[in-house]
Amino acid sequence: MTTSQLKDPSRILEVGFGFWASKVLLTAVELDVFTKLSDRALTGEELGQELGLHPRGIWDFFDTLVALRFLHRDGDGRGARYSNSEETAHFLDRRKPGYVGGILEMANARLFRFWSDLGPALKTGKPQNEIKHSQKPMFEELYADVERLEQFMGAMTGVSRGNFAAFAEKFDFAKYRTLCDVGGATGLLSRLVALRHPHMRCTSFDLPPVEPIARKWIEHDGVGDRVTPVSGDFFGQPLPKADVITMGMILHDWNLDNKKHLIRAAHEALPENGVFVAIENLIDDARRENAFGLMMSLNMLIEFGDAFDFTGADFREWCLEAGFRRVEILHLAGPCSAGIAYK
Repeated sequence: MTTSQLKDPSRILEVGFGFWASKVLLTAVELDVFTKLSDRALTGEELGQELGLHPRGIWDFFDTLVALRFLHRDGDGRGARYSNSEETAHFLDRRKPGYVGGILEMANARLFRFWSDLGPALKTGKPQNEIKHSQKPMFEELYADVERLEQFMGAMTGVSRGNFAAFAEKFDFAKYRTLCDVGGATGLLSRLVALRHPHMRCTSFDLPPVEPIARKWIEHDGVGDRVTPVSGDFFGQPLPKADVITMGMILHDWNLDNKKHLIRAAHEALPENGVFVAIENLIDDARRENAFGLMMSLNMLIEFGDAFDFTGADFREWCLEAGFRRVEILHLAGPCSAGIAYK
């Protein structure tokens, strides 16, 4: 047998057809499969009926979810009963506090079709999202539509919860009393820090349309006495002053000039010995390992054109240039880390 006959193309084919598995999962989230099941076990016919599915596809669909390990199946044949896996029960049942399906809902509604234009994005360097059709910047489109804005905020909450919770747990807040989360969205980071560290007083800073959304979630968590939503424009005015200034998945939305502007703005708003924290899918310095961070940077190309994700070394260079005295990187969860700059 020759060497060429021993070679296996299966990984190439698996990645090449990766959109099949992606669309199965995204569609299951869209149809609320995991929420409908919740803590129950149903036959394929029962689950298909509850979801309003045609009989032709239900067995292939549910059994694919079994093969992908998103569902369990007890038994074989039509009498078999389907139930959630441990992970989907925790993360994809929208009634559970750990729900991360919001980001998958957005991926299905927006990103899946935009990524079909990755080729044009690479050739032109231009966004391939709503801007391509309306010529309006993404955030302008987003903030003009309350329903889509809430969907976006829910998506960001889902994808960020684990990382923000890890930051609230791992970072030593003992020496600090105040925090301002810039681009705070639903106030998730501020809420998690306030819940974990009762001595902290937090400000969630974002554009005016976001304030009522943040206020609702702050009240829901019962931390209104320690978390305050504040409206403003982080490019149009100085940042609120605080001992710790955080930006969760904010810097990667912008080009290099705007990234440096935000880092300088954080430096100016901090007291001596204050701390600036950027929570991002920081790419490893050698750019060989963090595939998710690298693909997130491609996603920024598709969304914004000149925006990009970056390495810890990049973040260190920009912060030292802005006047911070030292920088460290704290791994949080999965591909996500916190870049921490000390003034």
